[in-house]
Amino acid sequence: MRYCPQCGHAVNMTIPAGDNRERAVCPSCEFIDYDNPRLITGTIPLYKGKVLLCRRNIEPRLGFWTLPAGFMENQETTSEGALRETLEESGSVAICKQAFSMISIPRINQIHLFYIAELEKDDFHATEESSEVALFDLNDIPWEELAFSSVSKTLELFIKDHQNNRYGFHEATIHFNCGSE
Repeated sequence: MRYCPQCGHAVNMTIPAGDNRERAVCPSCEFIDYDNPRLITGTIPLYKGKVLLCRRNIEPRLGFWTLPAGFMENQETTSEGALRETLEESGSVAICKQAFSMISIPRINQIHLFYIAELEKDDFHATEESSEVALFDLNDIPWEELAFSSVSKTLELFIKDHQNNRYGFHEATIHFNCGSE
């Protein structure tokens, strides 16, 4: 941020009194920009033991498979955001069952939260955001074609829990070099 969204004055990068991080601070009106991580919320949509994946029709990672997920909007809960993204990306209505994974990705200031969800029926289709939508047996997931490391990690954890017939809540952090995710 270069200019204050309140008064338009150029901001300075400084550590505000009582804080411990450098922030964009307006010397004119004293507005402080707290630039915090963004929350991505989505689902692991299931139907008759298969997982629904969407082939991305948008960047980043155009043409790769992903779980339906996206940026949470203001005025919605995490589960509402997850279900909205599932509908937007797959055309399918789902029901959230439980929070499953929370993946922190500090380098890009994001947190990815996935819910286990059940599809009400096998009614899904390509959308503006997904060129293809399909159900995959857990043994047939296209690992080499997955769009994001958070999706791969979530699916790995899900398969492990599925094999144990016990689903927990998982928290992980993904660290990577430039050019990834």
